[in-house]
Amino acid sequence: MDDSVVERAQERVEQRAEGVALDSLVVRAREQVDALAAAAAALEDTLPARVGEAVRNEAQPVGRNLAEIRGLMNQVIRRLERLERDLLAERNARVDDLALLVDLVSSGWKGVDTRLARMEAVLSRLEQGVQENRGAVVYRMEDRRPDAASS
Repeated sequence: MDDSVVERAQERVEQRAEGVALDSLVVRAREQVDALAAAAAALEDTLPARVGEAVRNEAQPVGRNLAEIRGLMNQVIRRLERLERDLLAERNARVDDLALLVDLVSSGWKGVDTRLARMEAVLSRLEQGVQENRGAVVYRMEDRRPDAASS
């Protein structure tokens, strides 16, 4: 046999071996692509639910805290409104008290003014009487007392 025949036979064996290796490589690649497709399908089915659950687990305490803060803020607002209402009522009561005090003081000064006017009128009549008589009548205390005359 010829060396060329042996070389050709070896080339054919090598080509077939390469073809078998290539076929096995293609088969493995297809198997891996199928496995990757199955994993992607599994992730596609479970990933949204898992992400939703994780978000829900993380967001739930935040939601509760937010609801609690909202409730506390509403309570603070109600208390502030009540304080404002009480403060306004107290201020109105103090204004009423001040108005009453002003009325009392002004009526008291009107009374004082009336008394002073009467006293000035009496005093002016006395002054007129003194000026008309050009002198004052003097009475002795001893003359006015009945027991002083007998002693």
